[in-house]
Amino acid sequence: MTRAVFFGTPEIAVPALAALADSVHVVGVVCQPDRPAGRGLNLKAPALKVRARALGLEVVQPEKLRGEEFAAWLRARDADVGVVMAYGRMLPEAVLSLPRLGCINLHASLLPKYRGAAPISWAIVHGERETGIALMQMDAGCDTGPTYTSRALEIGADETAGELSLRLAALGAIVVREDLPRALEGELACTAQDATRATMARLLERADGEIDWRLPAGRVHDRVRGMTPWPGAQTTLNGGRFKVLVTRVASAGGNEGEPGVVLSLDGGTARIACGDGALWLLRGQAEGRKALDARELASGRTIAVGMRFVAKPPGDA
Repeated sequence: MTRAVFFGTPEIAVPALAALADSVHVVGVVCQPDRPAGRGLNLKAPALKVRARALGLEVVQPEKLRGEEFAAWLRARDADVGVVMAYGRMLPEAVLSLPRLGCINLHASLLPKYRGAAPISWAIVHGERETGIALMQMDAGCDTGPTYTSRALEIGADETAGELSLRLAALGAIVVREDLPRALEGELACTAQDATRATMARLLERADGEIDWRLPAGRVHDRVRGMTPWPGAQTTLNGGRFKVLVTRVASAGGNEGEPGVVLSLDGGTARIACGDGALWLLRGQAEGRKALDARELASGRTIAVGMRFVAKPPGDA
């Protein structure tokens, strides 16, 4: 039976690991180290580590991949292949070459578009209507290796990065069950990526959640969706920070008012002017307060007609 080492860290990789464990002998799982989380900053285990332990699999969490200690561990596993999904670090050539068949990655985009650390979020921010899972043979570059297959998913018009991640996680499990065995058996040919079509999806920063209300309503909505759940879409209202949690496009064209101004409060929504068109705010959270829907925000006078959300240019990919 094929011997595999799985590299992964967050929740999106869990279904792929479970699918792999059903079909091959997983001889080890490599995760990022536990990290501080929550108000108390207590160490929290990665989601993949929790599932791997539940499956009775050996887990290691190296602080660094270069060096003899991790190389010795990997050699001792005598793996035929390394399978990677959202591990969160570049694998050095010394690691890529140790398994007999190298390392194969499940990347959450339709390569060569959105190479890099945050393909799901940036695909949404940039208004893409389709993404997917690409199965690729890894090389020393950043998601530059040749691909075996790509399976596409349509992105919903109001779907957030968190929601899309769940569907891509399920698709990753299908790829492991149906496409990975064919790749390992040599039934699927590798196709080199067209580097001229490549785009990058860099790691997200907190500043990327800043909303620029001067943009068209559709682009503001895409920013909110792409930054949910992290780092979260944010703006400024009455001198304090305000999290924009749920939006919908109210109108896609026309100058309705000064960008960021609350135009009306109607039917449980707040209509906010953008650079082109307007956006409905359905749910938000003022600094130091709990999250509320627009009706509750209006009744508490957190928002009112004429108030203005301050535009601030966000980061970009």
